[in-house]
Amino acid sequence: MHTAMSPTDTRASRTQPRAGRGPSLIREAGYAYFPIALIARLPFAMMVVGILTLVVSARGSLALGGATSAMTGLGTALVGPLLGAAADRFGQRRVLLIAGSANSVLLAAMAWLAFAPVADAALLGAAFLIGATMPQVSPLSRSRLVGIIGRAYPKERRTPVVNGAMAYESAADEIVFVFGPVIVGLLATTLNPAAPVIGAAVLALVFVSAFALHPTARTVSAHDDARPAQAPARELFRARVLAPAAGALGMGLFFGSMLTSLTAFMAERGVPEQAGLVYGAMGIGSAALALGVALFPARFTLSARWLTFAAILVAGTLALPFVDSVGAIAVALLVIGVGIGPTLVTQYSLAAAYSPQGRSATVMTMLGSAVVVGQSAASALVGLVAESAGAGAALVAPAVAAGVVLAAGVWNLLATRRLTRAH
Repeated sequence: MHTAMSPTDTRASRTQPRAGRGPSLIREAGYAYFPIALIARLPFAMMVVGILTLVVSARGSLALGGATSAMTGLGTALVGPLLGAAADRFGQRRVLLIAGSANSVLLAAMAWLAFAPVADAALLGAAFLIGATMPQVSPLSRSRLVGIIGRAYPKERRTPVVNGAMAYESAADEIVFVFGPVIVGLLATTLNPAAPVIGAAVLALVFVSAFALHPTARTVSAHDDARPAQAPARELFRARVLAPAAGALGMGLFFGSMLTSLTAFMAERGVPEQAGLVYGAMGIGSAALALGVALFPARFTLSARWLTFAAILVAGTLALPFVDSVGAIAVALLVIGVGIGPTLVTQYSLAAAYSPQGRSATVMTMLGSAVVVGQSAASALVGLVAESAGAGAALVAPAVAAGVVLAAGVWNLLATRRLTRAH
């Protein structure tokens, strides 16, 4: 990162204790920051699955449900990076407050529209707007932490602390992406199909607002005197930025295809409601390994980590079409989880390292949007495959998604080598 340090920042870095760098970052961000940021990203994880569940239940059409889910992803793809760019330019606080409030209102409207006598096009339009206003909490949190580290730590200490912060952020993403669908299932089953969407609306209004108003929003404020000039927008289209974004897209494709094909697998065995519980087996190992990335030695480079753990992800997914029991697929998911967490951490660490000057939020939002786009597209497509050809065919899709992740890792390696030679 090209982060300028003011004299005030230098003095702040000297006040940091020599030991316990994790607690130092916690104190810099504030003890309330991490739980607020964790809960604030739950609506992000609940929206796609919640809207899919709502529309299928209300309209009885899997095709319409998939299309609506895909429109949510399309809205995020087209507008999400623009929200990140707006946060870089105008500050996170105002962007999050506007987007979070609008998103909450639209989610509440969707809960009504799904059962109202309106055309399907109204649902598709509302879904697009929901995706477009989706608060980009996860990438903006990463941007905040990178900014805090750049201000509070001397240059020689920043890299390991950034890696540790990205490890935590990826573990937090894993928690919400695994348990978000579980929460959706519980609310839809115990209350009604609209409950998950209404719940996401309430969470967006309360916790996204709290995240926006948290003092750390000033760390990346557009009005900070120490804020460096922005690099040209063309820098966002360099391979060193696009490769992690492509990898994040592959991870989104994996999340969407894995959850949808697993649901079809469990439905064929008469227990579709247990899909979330089995899916959670993957998240446990993934979150644990994501946190453990901070302990990897520096000689185990980021590019090498991506290729290593993406290969584990591919190996685990190749076994999926051949499993024939719930126990066997749970074991496969445990192996797959080993590859997911470290790969996500590596992608975001590379994105943090190579973000153009002054465009950290934009780059982080590109990756976050790519995950949602992949999840939405895969959920829609794999749902159609499962409906027409069965779970066995659908379980091939996660392997294809894992191949995208591995291919993006190879692209990143080549781009990194070219960059190294150029310098």
